[in-house]
Amino acid sequence: MVVAIGVIGIAGCKDTTATGTGNNAAPKGSALTAVNDLTVKGRAPKTGYSRAQFGKSWVDTDHNSCDTRDDILQRDLTAESFKAAQGGDCIVATGTLDDPYTGKAIRFTRGKSTVDIDHVVALSDAWQKGAQQWTRDKREQLANDPLNLLAVDYSSNRIKGDADAATWLPPDKSFRCAYVARQAAVKKKYGVWVTKAEQTAMRTVLNTCPGEKLPDSGKPVASGAPVTDPTTSAPAGTTHYANCDAVRKAGAAPLRKGDPGYSRSLDRDGDGVACDS
Repeated sequence: MVVAIGVIGIAGCKDTTATGTGNNAAPKGSALTAVNDLTVKGRAPKTGYSRAQFGKSWVDTDHNSCDTRDDILQRDLTAESFKAAQGGDCIVATGTLDDPYTGKAIRFTRGKSTVDIDHVVALSDAWQKGAQQWTRDKREQLANDPLNLLAVDYSSNRIKGDADAATWLPPDKSFRCAYVARQAAVKKKYGVWVTKAEQTAMRTVLNTCPGEKLPDSGKPVASGAPVTDPTTSAPAGTTHYANCDAVRKAGAAPLRKGDPGYSRSLDRDGDGVACDS
């Protein structure tokens, strides 16, 4: 069942569309400002669309030896375990997703249909709103951009399909502001336009949280030198390695329990020493 969002508003609320004036003025740098600035045009025909128009699925665009899908799983899941593979320890085998669309905890096991990687701005939607005029490289960039990708509940993603904000929003209302802000950030970055109904729906959501900021790049932790992990609640400055390749490149292998950067996900045999082989 699709969660329909009409221009009258959300959850029975009257549309209080902000235009940047009066009490509803959009704060500078906010997602609401970005939505107000998006180009508004009608939806073009879907003629010629296919997933192949956006390049090969899950390309390793950041050259960290992990494909985009596993990069996003590493970013969005917790308590991950990994399947060793040639080229690095980055194939996520299991983990837990705090699903942003439903608010439920979902156990991920590779090969089972519980978690999808969603294009927040659906590729078909982008195709009908400007992407058919782009180069293939730009379309592939959109399809693999971490800003446009979220690990989410499989069923919710299939229900969403290629809907925009005018016809679908996450069932968990507490995530709607962040969701629309992410769509606005992607559409602003790539020049994807919106329909009038879509812009109205996005404004209606963001009027409930006018200070909502555009998200950052959404980039996963990169392989290489240790960095602060932005995806956890660990104290600032915590050392985090994306995989054992990163540990070795940093000259920190092997890692022992208690060492900066040690994690159970890097310690395959659980003996307290990580990346020792």
